[in-house]
Amino acid sequence: MREDTRARIQEIALRLFTEQGYEATSLREIAEELGVTKAALYYHFKTKDDIVASLADLRVAELEELLQWARSSPKTPEMRRELLERYAERLKQARYLEVTRFLERNQTALRDHPNISRMRETMLALTSEMSPPDATPTERISHSLALFALHAGKWLTQQGDLTEEEISKATMEVALRLLEP
Repeated sequence: MREDTRARIQEIALRLFTEQGYEATSLREIAEELGVTKAALYYHFKTKDDIVASLADLRVAELEELLQWARSSPKTPEMRRELLERYAERLKQARYLEVTRFLERNQTALRDHPNISRMRETMLALTSEMSPPDATPTERISHSLALFALHAGKWLTQQGDLTEEEISKATMEVALRLLEP
């Protein structure tokens, strides 16, 4: 029950932060939307920063799981392909796009948030695992861009003329092309 309430708070806060902006949303508004008192909300999260930290921590945990796997794997073309496939699966989760939109719309307010910085650092560490140590600069950039191509494809869903499946297939095709020499 406690985890359900935390998840519901995160869901509501994420929506309000995205719609109204992080700075313009109060804990009172989140509590009202949830239908609880501020005191009940405080039981789970003391501040808005705590909510943001919890959202970032979920994302960092996913990235760190992939990072651990990548670090323990040889830097082969097969590993890079599998890493892309594993990452693409995570991007299909509904929460991913919601968090990405929230971060994009609140960049200024969250620029120095330590958990968001940790998320960026973990993503950069993951991209560095895409290439063997002797890779050329062009190969390193190309391999890193393969991961980011998967992100870029998610933004195409906002255009509405392609299905989610068409976008996923096309972004994976582009990402795989970036892995080739």
